[in-house]
Amino acid sequence: MVERVTRVKEILGLRRLPIKIGFLDALPPRLARWSGGPVAAGCVFWDRAMEGKSFYTLPADHWNCAIGSHTHKISLPADRANELPSTIGFMVETRYLDAAEVPGIPTLDRPPAAVAYAPAASDAFKADVVLVAVNAAQATLVFEAALKAGIANGSATASSRPSCAILPASAKTELITISFGCKGNRTFTTVGDDEMYVAIPGARWDDFVERLIEVQRSNLTMGNYYQAQAAKFSAAK
Repeated sequence: MVERVTRVKEILGLRRLPIKIGFLDALPPRLARWSGGPVAAGCVFWDRAMEGKSFYTLPADHWNCAIGSHTHKISLPADRANELPSTIGFMVETRYLDAAEVPGIPTLDRPPAAVAYAPAASDAFKADVVLVAVNAAQATLVFEAALKAGIANGSATASSRPSCAILPASAKTELITISFGCKGNRTFTTVGDDEMYVAIPGARWDDFVERLIEVQRSNLTMGNYYQAQAAKFSAAK
């Protein structure tokens, strides 16, 4: 598994590690609980996993982001229950969201007992989603590999906000989903201005990697062909 993830990172030239995320029904015995203190949003945990850390969170660790709690099917405590409608109302008022978009925001089917995060090479838990942060050139290879693996079906669901919605969307549809990075995510994390996220269904990760290796080979061949074509015209100037 480590070798395969290393290969993916090298093929794509990723700045940071691909990570796996699991929505678990019980606490994972092989992981420690998150010990980094309160965070502004669940997407902060993506950053920590991309830095190489492995851990699990409890629902309460996600309460500081009402929207993120919503996408993860995590109920806020009674004394904070008004934070979700208040946040959505503010987003609609500022035209960050349109009211008609709200019902379509993907959510998990049931609340997780724990949410686990780790570099994709970890075998500490089963991944529901593998998440990668990619630039445009890298996204091209990811999308081509997803097409060949049958997890894009000729198109890909893409959104900007909220970024965390791509996790339940990918897990439920078993298709890749893309987020260009919402304003909250770009505030709370270290995602680059040139990067976006692609969520890959965990159950299809191995298929995706095999197709990515194939895509790399074909793109290298075509790259050589196009360079030769370009050289012909450069020589004619």
